[in-house]
Amino acid sequence: MDEEKTTVSAAAPLVDAPRRRPAPRKPGPPEKLVTPTPGDEWGTVRAIAQKQLDRFMSLESKVLRNSDPEDIHDVRVASRRLQQVVDLLYPQPRSREIRKLRRVMKISRRALSDVRNGDVLLHQVRSRLARKRISRRENWEAVEAYLQQRRSENFEKALRKLGKVNMAAFYVHLRKYLNGDAAASNHHHPSLLTVASNDLGPKQFYERIGQSLEQVGQAFQMQIVQSHHDRRAAVIHGARIATKRLRYLIEVIHEFGVPGSDEALGWLRNLQQHLGDWHDLEVLEEMMIEMVARPEFLRDHLDTAMGVEKLVLQNRKSKLGLEEKYVEMTKDSPEFRRMKNWVAYVLSSPSVAFATA
Repeated sequence: MDEEKTTVSAAAPLVDAPRRRPAPRKPGPPEKLVTPTPGDEWGTVRAIAQKQLDRFMSLESKVLRNSDPEDIHDVRVASRRLQQVVDLLYPQPRSREIRKLRRVMKISRRALSDVRNGDVLLHQVRSRLARKRISRRENWEAVEAYLQQRRSENFEKALRKLGKVNMAAFYVHLRKYLNGDAAASNHHHPSLLTVASNDLGPKQFYERIGQSLEQVGQAFQMQIVQSHHDRRAAVIHGARIATKRLRYLIEVIHEFGVPGSDEALGWLRNLQQHLGDWHDLEVLEEMMIEMVARPEFLRDHLDTAMGVEKLVLQNRKSKLGLEEKYVEMTKDSPEFRRMKNWVAYVLSSPSVAFATA
């Protein structure tokens, strides 16, 4: 999403792009953590899920009313956080109803993916154009116009997709599961019945946390190792998604005040930011290539197309620099070792780790 920062001119290296992310909105009051209730760990997780559900619905309605870039970003993050908590409550095999509810979260997130990419790229290009001195200004202006056109088209498509989703029904149904009201109709599905009706106790909670952390943590490490040997964009992007899943699961653990979770989250946030910078360069390259590949554009704006192609080459150099830095962060850095040691500590005895909170 910071792809535009990579299109810097030769006089300004693209690798400094991470410092030019869109300025965040003015911070509001810190998000209130759920207060864990001793002996009711499942109730705490359901309260976390309800908090994320309410936030997701609030942001979704804002996006449908306007196209504010920050709301679009926030609703996508909220959908992923909510999905991670739901996955903790309802692991596989999941009932048909839970699968349908998860699908709504995915549809919402994916429908807005291209819009979010466009917002970040436009912000970066416009920041560059706002400078008094900038080389290849005409090329950047052409890129800006193309990005704006695509952003408008993608937002219209997103609205059509979201308009087909019954968000009110989604909210009511998921809330029923979180409140336990759906238990009576799901006697055929043990995982739904036990969580919803409080049949699971602390012992099962720590087993579930351990299983989830082990599964998500192993998938994360396997994806990291694979990306070290295979630098294809799809593989590195897979590492980015695995990083998000691990981060959002550890955020749930952090709500319980488990020692060391702060540091683990800090490192994962930095890694996610770095991979986001890389992703931005990757998407920017795709957009610029798509732009100049149009026959009518090549015919009518050959000089501009040649200038944009030079930006693509610069972008690739910057992207390679970010890839090398990513490998350095995840090869055998002290921070990575500390994060892995913390995960191993929690997995060795989740109940002990939570007890020291």
